[in-house]
Amino acid sequence: MAQNEKLADLSAAGVAVWLDDLSRDRIHDGSLQALVDECSVVGVTTNPTIFAAAISGSDSYDDQVHAMAVRKVGVEEALRTITAADVRDACDLLAPVAQRTGRDGRVSLEVSPRLAHDTDATAAEAAHLWWLVDRPNLFIKIPATQEGLAAITTSIARGISVNVTLIFSPERYRAVMDAYLSGLEQRVRDGGSLAGIESVASFFVSRVDAEIDSRLEKTDADPSLKGKAAVANAQLAYQAYEEVFSSDRWRALEAQGAAPQRPLWASTGVKNKDYPDTLYVSDLIAPDTVNTMPEKTLRAYADHGTLGRPVQETYRAAAQVMKAVSDAGVDLDDVFEHLEDEGVQKFVDSWDELTASVRSELEDKK
Repeated sequence: MAQNEKLADLSAAGVAVWLDDLSRDRIHDGSLQALVDECSVVGVTTNPTIFAAAISGSDSYDDQVHAMAVRKVGVEEALRTITAADVRDACDLLAPVAQRTGRDGRVSLEVSPRLAHDTDATAAEAAHLWWLVDRPNLFIKIPATQEGLAAITTSIARGISVNVTLIFSPERYRAVMDAYLSGLEQRVRDGGSLAGIESVASFFVSRVDAEIDSRLEKTDADPSLKGKAAVANAQLAYQAYEEVFSSDRWRALEAQGAAPQRPLWASTGVKNKDYPDTLYVSDLIAPDTVNTMPEKTLRAYADHGTLGRPVQETYRAAAQVMKAVSDAGVDLDDVFEHLEDEGVQKFVDSWDELTASVRSELEDKK
């Protein structure tokens, strides 16, 4: 089938189009395949919130839950089994994309957010999920907390492809890239191959505007600053990406077959209805990036999206925006720390909701 022209142009500009959603119904009813065929979708991301909505809103899981209930499977094991099954099926659906592109066709599965501040437990869970799904086009999502950084290095060194999530600042993003390169270097020292190891770094966007806008409202700052920080922050992150992945350190790994860790724009659904609904797609155009979108944002871009100014042309203006925000009295370090803490807690809350839903289903199906 013919691809949507606007999304095809976005892909041609170097932005891989991924869907930020997954459900068993979406896999089985052909709607995910339709997005691949018609909307240039070449990857899928998930999180606890997405799975909570999928499982509570469908009866497609009933038979599997019933089988686990009669076997008296514990809720944690049941949760891993259910989510791994969906991710494995999505990996199989996207396998032709992976074979064609070599780097896309990926599906992400997150470690329990309750482990976000436990390095060893996160690395162990990542290894278990990698084994459980057992697909080469899988990504294991690990949060970019301070404790998560070492788990990222360990996982990469073990040959596990990682989607690093919950990145809010260029400074933390640099630490994430360092963790990735350190993992590759450790794998080389251990005699392992770098072939097939992929990684993306999920830099969150809309949540930055939501937080900074609310703080700007309490200052005397120029109102035109609102709605500018999230894009500027992401543009400076891409500048950091260009610096790191043109360094001598990177070139040495590239010569041994390493793949660069692509920036992934996450949280790209607009939260403020006064902003254009494609803002966090159109204004983040750069080669070798990924934009993972909720279907609403994907459909909006397919209908009326436009390619904005290339990110590489925006660094000076982006730095000026972030300086103006800081000069207005917004403590950016506090913003980013708050967003990370809030992001972890939101995923923990969704995980708890998901756990409670699965526990209830197991009880009902006994």
